[in-house]
Amino acid sequence: MLEDSTFWIFGGSVHYFRVPKEYWRDRLLKMKACGLNTLTTYVPWNLHEPERGRFDFSGNLDLEAFVLTAAEIGLWVILRPGPYICSEIDLGGLPSWLLQDSGMRLRTTYKGFTNAVDLYFDHLMPRVVPLQYKHGGPIIAVQVENEYGSYNKDPTYMPYIKKALEDRGIEELLLTSDNKDGLSSGAVDGVLATINLQSQHDLQLLSTFLFTVQGARPKMVMEYWTGWFDSWGGTHNILDSSEVLKTVSAIIDAGSSINLYMFHGGTNFGFINGAMHYYDYKSHVTSYDYDAVLTEAGDYTAKYLQLRDFFGSISGTPLPPPPDPLPKTAYESVTPAFYLSLWDALKYMEAPINSEQPVNMENLPVNNGNGQSFGYTLYETTIASSGVLSAFVRDRGQVFVNTVSIGFLDYKRKEINIPLIQGYTTLRILVENCGRVNYGEIDNQRKGLIGNIYLNDSPLSKFRIYSLDMKKSFFQRFSFDEWNKVPEAPTFPAFFLGALSVALSPSDTFMKLEGWEKGVVFINGQNLGRYWNIGPQETLYLPGTWLDQGINQVIVFEEKMAGSVIQFTETPHLGRSRYIN
Repeated sequence: MLEDSTFWIFGGSVHYFRVPKEYWRDRLLKMKACGLNTLTTYVPWNLHEPERGRFDFSGNLDLEAFVLTAAEIGLWVILRPGPYICSEIDLGGLPSWLLQDSGMRLRTTYKGFTNAVDLYFDHLMPRVVPLQYKHGGPIIAVQVENEYGSYNKDPTYMPYIKKALEDRGIEELLLTSDNKDGLSSGAVDGVLATINLQSQHDLQLLSTFLFTVQGARPKMVMEYWTGWFDSWGGTHNILDSSEVLKTVSAIIDAGSSINLYMFHGGTNFGFINGAMHYYDYKSHVTSYDYDAVLTEAGDYTAKYLQLRDFFGSISGTPLPPPPDPLPKTAYESVTPAFYLSLWDALKYMEAPINSEQPVNMENLPVNNGNGQSFGYTLYETTIASSGVLSAFVRDRGQVFVNTVSIGFLDYKRKEINIPLIQGYTTLRILVENCGRVNYGEIDNQRKGLIGNIYLNDSPLSKFRIYSLDMKKSFFQRFSFDEWNKVPEAPTFPAFFLGALSVALSPSDTFMKLEGWEKGVVFINGQNLGRYWNIGPQETLYLPGTWLDQGINQVIVFEEKMAGSVIQFTETPHLGRSRYIN
């Protein structure tokens, strides 16, 4: 019931942290025009509290502005504040500084975890409370954690989270949300259980289970998966629009409320993507297109048109007209004019950390004692002989003898042969955090070099460690004078600098790095995310709102092999596709 009337939740998920703030209104107007009445969003703790006790709710992380925009447009809101959110985001949205504690037990009532959750909720909930329905705001329900039934390590944890919300003034309907693996363990007294699924077969199973657990209470599919996420080296997952329409129709026919996960996926800008690690470690791609109802760039799809017809037919009132699509431009190609090898750039970095043994990223004494969350870490030491080098590298480490790359260490390749060397030689390992696992076993997600590194079974010592997190402040250390003209044979890894000229009002575009191998792109200081030629993703979404009329700075950090130009196209290329069964 809502406002004394029977209310059917027709929801859609959009994550404010995956969409440029300037486009929030456009995406939510498109949601309203599709016949939906409720917005759902996660709240990413790791982005809002990047350092212990330092909070950020500005710009693209302005949660209150996002919720109030939804209210202006006439949408209700279901908030999913975690603290764990999964969401294919690094460590499921938990801050990496939690892992500085070697005994940390995430998602339990371990004191080191609950103390941090309490501090976060003490800061977050005063922002949320006034936005609740009972206070005149649009928030009609709040989710307690996320799919805890499939984790289920501490029976006292979910009651603790429920009480933590209530004690801080959350008084709307509380929900849990679980997939078929966790539904039987995820329910909490006094909280409405909801289900996450993709197939009609699961709908029947889970609906039957819900009825046995909570009788005739309202039913809701909190996540009907409209597509799926992609991983590097895999295929682009797609779900046919006719299949989506059939399942949505079946959910409504079963008398259930629904939330479309995702309505609009957006982008894993920067280094925020998560990863899976069942048999093999696989990190998620930069695009969070998800084959959702709107594309990564917010454009309409066959799913949108069919669902709009469907929801329009049951709404009883005419739907508002869909906004016009945002224009796209294929800009002139950019040829990088300047270059700086990583080895030349080191002298402009903060002084390295000297340590007898390797230190993992999270425990580096950087960022006011909070360690390093994202990006790369460079480990250097001196060796005097050749032989077999072995290490636990998380997730991917490029090994150099002086400045010559001799290969990679990762989950599968734990050893590498060091060739014959003359006298004392610098050994370097550039380690990338490719994304912490976001679902499943998450306590062991420390990154960098884990433990000792061995040459011929003897541990190496006396390391110089550089934290290369590539935040905006990182590039402010390079003045223009330090860049060189691009040589015929660049030394890698390296930074490449070019200028994108925008004559008229900037438009969205897609960046194509043909001939480049693996790296990261920055536009006017904004980290667009990673590219990698193993696919499936072949283009990076560049929002027009991040471009200026005139000259725009383009920096590419490339690990191994540079192309001659950076191209732009009006259409995304998400790679070879695979239909989800």
